[in-house]
Amino acid sequence: MTSSVETGRTAVLIDFRGVVTTSVLSAFRSIGAEVGDAELPLTLLSRDEASRTLLSDYECGRICTDAFEECFARRRRVHGAQVEADGLAARMQANLARDEETIELLDGLRSAGVPVALVSNAFGRDTYAGFDLGALADVVIISSEVGIRKPSRRIYRIACDRLGIEPESAVMVDDLQQNLDGAARLGIAGVLHSDGAGTARELHDRFGLPALRR
Repeated sequence: MTSSVETGRTAVLIDFRGVVTTSVLSAFRSIGAEVGDAELPLTLLSRDEASRTLLSDYECGRICTDAFEECFARRRRVHGAQVEADGLAARMQANLARDEETIELLDGLRSAGVPVALVSNAFGRDTYAGFDLGALADVVIISSEVGIRKPSRRIYRIACDRLGIEPESAVMVDDLQQNLDGAARLGIAGVLHSDGAGTARELHDRFGLPALRR
């Protein structure tokens, strides 16, 4: 009988917001709901060209937090949402919390000798507050530090190079399909994250990587 396990995957690349933390989409909806339109922040960041450019520039470190806040608040006002610019980026992340199940998974993977790279699109100076990134991963790639953001193939290549592996040896865990699609262009397998337990099962069942310890 042929095994269903996809062999040859020996390393994990993992997203931060929405994977190591609770859902970014829920957090953005919460900040939208405060001014009466839960979907507006997500709609603008995914469909409004000016807002999409702002997000790209911010995550790549080309503009500072103050500039992003002022410009994104203005885009929201254009669409009928009266918001204060000051502290907007922090408010957009205020409802994010640690996902202890995923953190336990990362600890288990590394304890079992599986190299892990954190590959994250930054969202300002407070994105990683309260986290010891070095305790989460062997390699940390932050978009604002390398000037490249997911889903560009280049950021995944940097992560693989720093881990000393080929892309075909890696699995990418992310909560956004577009980021997995970008990684797939290099031959990196993908796991669409919804919760730590589900991701742990898929890493184990599909790739033969260590299961979440209980």
